[in-house]
Amino acid sequence: MKQILSNSIREDSDADGFLFSLNCTECGKNWHSTPIHFSKAGIEPKSEFKETIYRTLYRREQQRAREQAVAEAAHYFNRCPLCGRLICNDCFLVCDDLDMCRSCAEELHETGEPASFAGWARD
Repeated sequence: MKQILSNSIREDSDADGFLFSLNCTECGKNWHSTPIHFSKAGIEPKSEFKETIYRTLYRREQQRAREQAVAEAAHYFNRCPLCGRLICNDCFLVCDDLDMCRSCAEELHETGEPASFAGWARD
């Protein structure tokens, strides 16, 4: 699941920090990760050597922020086992036999509670 989230998450970062987002393919709701500030934001490098160091730090912090965003997204999104789409917890239903997205549940005449209401999130 984490690999699927990692491949689907969009980066909205800038020079000051890191932010990622993901849309629910069912309702279109846009989720944003918790923003993370770049440790050297606003600090002008005093030499090209420092600039190289800051670029490397940025990439390192960017990767960590991405990993944190993916872990965070895993609490808000699930993959429907039937259609394979990424679905937010409001649109992902906890059903009796198999949990699924609203669209698949409607097609199959299944009922269930939204995962957000049920207090359920996939680990």
